[in-house]
Amino acid sequence: MTHRAIRRTLLFCVALLLVACLWEFYKWVGPERGGELLGIPLAKTNDHAMPHTWDMVTRLNKPENRAGGQPIWRSVAGYAWYSFRLATFGLVLGTIFGIAAAVVMARFKFVERGLLPWIVMSQTVPLIALAPQVVSWSGKLDLFGWDWPRWLSVCTLAAFLAFFPISVGTLRGLSSAPPAASELMQSYAAGWWRTLFKLRFPAAVPAMIPALKLGATLSVVGVIVSEISTGVSGGIGRAVISYSQAATGDPTKVYAAVFGAAAMGLLLYGVIVVVDLILMRNRPQEAEG
Repeated sequence: MTHRAIRRTLLFCVALLLVACLWEFYKWVGPERGGELLGIPLAKTNDHAMPHTWDMVTRLNKPENRAGGQPIWRSVAGYAWYSFRLATFGLVLGTIFGIAAAVVMARFKFVERGLLPWIVMSQTVPLIALAPQVVSWSGKLDLFGWDWPRWLSVCTLAAFLAFFPISVGTLRGLSSAPPAASELMQSYAAGWWRTLFKLRFPAAVPAMIPALKLGATLSVVGVIVSEISTGVSGGIGRAVISYSQAATGDPTKVYAAVFGAAAMGLLLYGVIVVVDLILMRNRPQEAEG
């Protein structure tokens, strides 16, 4: 497992290097003022629209504002940490409701036939159009004396995106138990719920982990888009907007927020990888043919 982790880390670093090389190659050969090639628009390659990768990296250690202050990477880390907590909570909500929906659909086939199409259709709703509606709950919902905060609206939107892959992946996993094992549980007079926890859930782990990984990345996307569209301050989404306003005089500043958002997504993805290692640690490996 250690060699596998090292190999994946090296491949990730190589992929980052290739992306940087492609960026610099296009900046070298691309049109400075943009243009078209066979009807396809080409991005501008001037320093304001497409700064060098080394300028982006060195900008991280410079003050956030021209007047001075702490390095921008510290500010971005604070914004990313705030958004990371929202994304994590949104992922937890999406996981809870996604697994619950999958269990109900696995238990009652008529619920699956009626609910699954609506779950699929829910993903066609644009998040930008949905965000203002959810944010409007703030100050209007009073749950036993507790007001709905705006940050919870962001978490709800993140859970909305994470819910779909988790529910579908869990449902697929719950249906993947070997028929012979199911018959064995029936011969032991095991009920449906005992079979669920003793057989179906362990068999569903290989399908649930990729769904959780996808849900983690979608929850990060949901938080960032929600922060941008709803105006919730303190997170990396608002940092992207505020840094973009300074892009004319400081084009590398906005990329500091982009790096922070990418790091936040990788961190939450890494949490799921750790969960995968814990759950699959004692799981027997299938023999290779």
